Amino acid sequence: MPASSGKKKSRKALLLGLGLDSDGHKRVTTGHNFALLGGSSETHELMTEKAIKINEKLAASGKALEDVSREEFDDIAASVGLQRHNPKGASGG
Repeated sequence: MPASSGKKKSRKALLLGLGLDSDGHKRVTTGHNFALLGGSSETHELMTEKAIKINEKLAASGKALEDVSREEFDDIAASVGLQRHNPKGASGG
């Protein structure tokens, strides 16, 4: 059995946004706990807005992205206008 150092493993979390439409420009935006890649100007702007709003909601609740449950994240995402994509026939877990 390995010796325990008494340190808790830190969890990391990252929001990743991928815009699949394009207008010929390459766009990359990074911020605290998010990376946004691609998309048209409009799509990239919307992704940026949503990521910032999610971080604001997390800060207001006193939590970090890695500290919220999937359900809490879904609630926060829904509050900024996002919803989980669940393809027909796919399981939710």
